[in-house]
Amino acid sequence: MSELRELPVGLWIGLAAGLMLQGTLLFRDARLRGRRAWFWGLWGITGIPTPTVVYLLFVVLPALKKQDQEDAMEAGQGFAASKNEDKD
Repeated sequence: MSELRELPVGLWIGLAAGLMLQGTLLFRDARLRGRRAWFWGLWGITGIPTPTVVYLLFVVLPALKKQDQEDAMEAGQGFAASKNEDKD
């Protein structure tokens, strides 16, 4: 326990700032995506970097894949519509 008292104060301040920043950013992004903002914000202030990595894997990447699929479907429909117009 005495090892913790030997750490510089600046390190503790930096750690607290990093945790608060991570929690705030996770909260704000989750709120924009409608994905349990309080859960992600509170978990974000508990440790670095596990909450961010998990958030990226389970919230951000699936949303990006879904968006890519929607864009591909729209592009495919646009291509089919222009192809049908050419036949007229």
